Amino acid sequence: MKIIIAPAKKMVVDPDTFPTEGLPEYLNQTRTILTELRRLSYTEAKTLWHCSDKLAQPNYDWLQRIDLDHQLTPAILAFSGIQYQYMAPDLFTAPALDYIRENLRILSGFYGILRPFDGVVPYRLEMQSKLTVGTSPNLYRFWGDRLYHALTPEPEPIVNLASQEYAKTISPYLAPNQRFITVTFASLVDGKLKTKATLAKMARGEMVRFLAEHQATDLTTITQFDHPDWAFSEAHSTADQLTFITQK
Repeated sequence: MKIIIAPAKKMVVDPDTFPTEGLPEYLNQTRTILTELRRLSYTEAKTLWHCSDKLAQPNYDWLQRIDLDHQLTPAILAFSGIQYQYMAPDLFTAPALDYIRENLRILSGFYGILRPFDGVVPYRLEMQSKLTVGTSPNLYRFWGDRLYHALTPEPEPIVNLASQEYAKTISPYLAPNQRFITVTFASLVDGKLKTKATLAKMARGEMVRFLAEHQATDLTTITQFDHPDWAFSEAHSTADQLTFITQK
């Protein structure tokens, strides 16, 4: 069973808490993307990033200095957005760390796919960014089916805790009859289900921690997610979508 999650825009440098255990599988492709990013003017980069000058200028300056081989942080610590804060991997037990090492993968527009302890540097690039790389008009075309084959060389169930933006780097390439189970966290608002981004990110992080702590090897364990704010709803679930509901 493999678990996929999205990256976070917010990143930190932390080479001390855990050692890195290798380099990203597609580092050569990352170097190609970096070359294309460096060809952008400041205005083009700002447009690509959809951000203010306050964010764009330091990111553009950093883009010129990125060194993919030094001051590396394990990916599981490098991303520090809400999902990762609620996952709290720095507090995992040794068995839980072993679990995510084997089962968890982070999808990335810049690196493609990451194992938790692959060494990375901060970057700003979403998978849906309209960046032309070589003859590929966007990152989806550039990565193609490589991320899927790196995730499951032999077909096995995939638990999707990623956003749609990242999940669709995997879902089009599934082998026949391969399970792809999306875990949805939604609020019940006026009798209708509504996904609130911040709450969903929190819950995804806590779900990763739950699965790691319980050494989950089957899909049934997911439905047993023990959290005071979330309840599994069989009525709102299907074979390929497991839905948890909160009253918040």
